[in-house]
Amino acid sequence: MTQPIIPVVLCGGMGSRLWPMSRIEQPKQFQPTQGKGSLTYFQATLQRHRGPDFAEPIVVTNAGQAALVHRQLADLQLQGQVIGEPVGRNTGPAVLAAALCAYRQDPDALILVLPSDHMIKGGINRIIRSMRPAAEDGRIVSFGVIPTYPETGYGYITDGGAVPDYPGLHQVAQFVEKPGYEHAQRLIEAGGVFWASGISLMRAATLIDEFRRLDPVTHSAVTASLEGAEMRTLGIVLEEASFRQAANEPTERQVFERTPTIAMAPLHGVEWDDVGAWNAVYKIADHDQDGNVLHGDVIAMNTRNSLVQSETRLVAVIGMQDTVVIDTPDALLVTKRSNSQDVKQLVDRLKANQRREVRTHTLREMPWGRVETMPTDVGNDMRIMTVQKKASLQVNGTGIGPSLLTVLSGEGRCMIDGREVTVRRGQTVAIEPDEALPLSNPTDEELKLVHLVFRGGTEVSALRRDLMLLASERLPEAI
Repeated sequence: MTQPIIPVVLCGGMGSRLWPMSRIEQPKQFQPTQGKGSLTYFQATLQRHRGPDFAEPIVVTNAGQAALVHRQLADLQLQGQVIGEPVGRNTGPAVLAAALCAYRQDPDALILVLPSDHMIKGGINRIIRSMRPAAEDGRIVSFGVIPTYPETGYGYITDGGAVPDYPGLHQVAQFVEKPGYEHAQRLIEAGGVFWASGISLMRAATLIDEFRRLDPVTHSAVTASLEGAEMRTLGIVLEEASFRQAANEPTERQVFERTPTIAMAPLHGVEWDDVGAWNAVYKIADHDQDGNVLHGDVIAMNTRNSLVQSETRLVAVIGMQDTVVIDTPDALLVTKRSNSQDVKQLVDRLKANQRREVRTHTLREMPWGRVETMPTDVGNDMRIMTVQKKASLQVNGTGIGPSLLTVLSGEGRCMIDGREVTVRRGQTVAIEPDEALPLSNPTDEELKLVHLVFRGGTEVSALRRDLMLLASERLPEAI
């Protein structure tokens, strides 16, 4: 029986040009491809490469996003292995870590390296299967996309001619990294050039050997970080001190551009886009009779060639053309499609101003459940926390002011003054600024709470703890 290919899915990067959908803590790849309720980019990648030809995936992600990865894997009834990076080191070290894990499982393992945030239509798996013999024989097969315009944000691969004995496989004459517009135009006019898709197929052993030969420092660093990795419920987290010694470089620069094993397979008949900006989202989506792409609760009148997306509420647009409108619970973006690339500059300004809206959504997935930040009066914060069944966490004090934790529904247990206390609907616990409250949900139902943080000097600390554990039916209603 043919050994299944292991998909290696890379989940790094923010995708800043897709703000406000994409945030630092909830980046583009974990957001829905076609509005609320659709598969995320990450999930679409997983779905595209599953079945008899493929094994369970290996996912490399930021260690802080492991819970989100597991939740989205579970939604597709997939298991997979999750490798958490303690710090970002570009794709090279990430792919090497995955290859080392795959090799430990099977020295003959074939890995298919996949970006997690691309949109692809067509029979890509047919082409991947056809390249299997070359990969098994020690070739690193990079997949190229036939260019349709002189894009300056992609890398290019120039064709060096057919490889004998492997139908459809080509030599690589040259890698061209993100050329200027005129250079890209000349490349396309000359012919025999392809966009680098970021997808590649190889034996795990081949990549490991080439890293050992071409970049022994990174090879040693990643190997040591894997040997010292911390085992967690949600996967492994690479040992940070060693991982930091790895070169902060992409796989292409570390290995592909320097190895004689590299080859290229064109993705004929496949539509591909890395969906780097809102105009790309518009181009690859299905349009209505007016050329619009409408996601969510949207009404468009006298509007043409526009992308309008709403997550939670009705959005109505009138008399617009070539426009992007992206509405989220805490931020709204309105721009011309032609200015989509400028969203990155906006994000840079938001970062400089330390705006929360660039870092996280109001709703965040956590290992124990989810937390949603609610609008409230200036000076106070309110978060709705939903704790999954049998889950545990610590509710930390703010370090600034006191806070109150009130049960909205369900039943929880917490430790107060060294004793376990059961809290039910309407009951409230005070948390001092410098304390952490252990909390668990021992039941088979969700536990929902509201965490109210006072930042205006409220003197909760003066109250005795046993008086703060009280029935409070009115607090949830007042909030």
